[in-house]
Amino acid sequence: MSKVWGDLGVKLHKEIQDGIKSFNFPAMTPVQAATIPQLINKKDVAAEAVTGSGKTLAFLIPLLDILKKREQKLKKYEVGAVVISPTRELALQTKQVLSQLLKYVSDINHILFVGGNSVEEDIKNFKVNGGNIVICTPGRLEDLLTRKNDLNLTNSVKSLEILILDEADRLLDLGFQKCLDTILSYLPRQRRTGLFSATQTKAVEDLIRAGLRNPVIVSVSAKATQSTPLLLENYYIATKNNGKLGTLISFIQAKDVQKAMLFLPTCACVDYWSTVFPQLLPKELNLPVIAIHGKMKEKRKKILESFRKSDKALLICTDVMARGIDIPEVDWVLQWDPPASASAFVHRVGRTARQGHEGSSLILLLENEDAYVPFIETNQRVRLIQVEDTATIDEINSYTDKLRFIQKRDRAVMEKATKAYVSHVRAYSKHECNILLKVKDLPLGAMAATYGLLQLPKMPELKNRDLSDFPALTDFDVTRVPYKDKLRETIRKQKLEEYKVTGAWPGHKAKFIKKPTEPWSKTKQTKEERKEKRKKRKALKKAKLASNEAPKSKKRKGISDEDLEELKKDVALLKKFKKKKISEEEFEKQMGLT
Repeated sequence: MSKVWGDLGVKLHKEIQDGIKSFNFPAMTPVQAATIPQLINKKDVAAEAVTGSGKTLAFLIPLLDILKKREQKLKKYEVGAVVISPTRELALQTKQVLSQLLKYVSDINHILFVGGNSVEEDIKNFKVNGGNIVICTPGRLEDLLTRKNDLNLTNSVKSLEILILDEADRLLDLGFQKCLDTILSYLPRQRRTGLFSATQTKAVEDLIRAGLRNPVIVSVSAKATQSTPLLLENYYIATKNNGKLGTLISFIQAKDVQKAMLFLPTCACVDYWSTVFPQLLPKELNLPVIAIHGKMKEKRKKILESFRKSDKALLICTDVMARGIDIPEVDWVLQWDPPASASAFVHRVGRTARQGHEGSSLILLLENEDAYVPFIETNQRVRLIQVEDTATIDEINSYTDKLRFIQKRDRAVMEKATKAYVSHVRAYSKHECNILLKVKDLPLGAMAATYGLLQLPKMPELKNRDLSDFPALTDFDVTRVPYKDKLRETIRKQKLEEYKVTGAWPGHKAKFIKKPTEPWSKTKQTKEERKEKRKKRKALKKAKLASNEAPKSKKRKGISDEDLEELKKDVALLKKFKKKKISEEEFEKQMGLT
């Protein structure tokens, strides 16, 4: 253990010191050296540090020290610390690090509250095991705090000593502001608060003002040099408009990539490319393909664990994996295109070159996206080094042919390709830096060729666009493409036959029927007739007013007293009949029915 850890160890509890020794850290990182003493000395801290700089230990070690130094030990159901993370993957990772530290700390237990498990399971788990340290996502914690009948978590958090907001900027990016406000309203004000973030935004500054009391601001983001780790090399390739796939596979092969993450813009893109990539990668690479995105819910934990344990794999993912996730031995971070926000670029590439290790990243840019290179250098202090594109035209065209062959064999893959392409184009239109990255400048035809589409989808973005760079298939009937799944194909054929007879696809809601067009002369005549009728009505009304003729009342006359009296008698008679005070014959006779 280094001298820095030794100096700090004087202040820390002995059990925690032993835990630190077991980790065998060579030296404390800058963010740890700056924040740990402040939190231990009962200060609120707002820390900004580059990704991969050791923020997790920077709050877990003082958190444990604070709980161990309490005069009264925490009871089983008393919550002394809460750590809020933006995603379940990050919360799970924090829990794993905490579990290692707790091997050396007695009398403190912890619990994980995240989505994916049922709320009932979490309640049962807390009632059985308790939880002095709660690691959670904001949505689930809010849900549990606001429950009144089966759980009283509000009472348990009255003992709270410290609150940690991990990746605070991401918490706000995901729209958790109101959720955090609700959570803060349930927590005691006399607490310590630590806010940790890779970037400081206005929303984060607002949160600091609302949730922290006279905080110590710690910034160790190396603003003067760069915002990414020092041992990270960032590259880019300017690809041909239809050549991203060929360029990427050629690059993976040339660099002999062992363990990499490929970031795609949408969940639909992940679904499609993870389906076809295993069939496109050269067999000699022996590179397993794993996929993960936000819509997978409960599967994500197993998939992430599988990737962690793999010595060699390609993880295809969305930005759900861009923040805080620490996976050992990731040598390359690959980006299919620029992320939606400039800050997301830094978070993505930060999945490699962590904790002093070397790493590399590559982003693929289209011919019209060259302005992104100086932009990301100015905006995020990230310098990109250009790499030559080694993919040939023949290789690029061969991948389009391979994709089309795969899609022709299975309609499900064809539908995935179309959905992925549409979602990609629409995600591109929502770029934060849309002054540089405009949808109108995208080579949409060439992009469709990259996806291997059999035909272009019907979407407004394709209207009035030059699509000559899309190699259309002549004399090809898309309706003949079958599903590989026999049941789905049988149902499709039945619907196709019905469509041929009725002209409407079964199960689709019928759209409004457009009125048949009529000659302009007839439309004008009808309009003139309506106009003439309105004139006549106005003239008639004017004439009546002039002759002082009272307009006829449209109101109905009221019921007379005689009618009302007769109605009362009928009701009274009906009541007698129901109570069997009179027979059916008497009832009909008095009602005049016989």
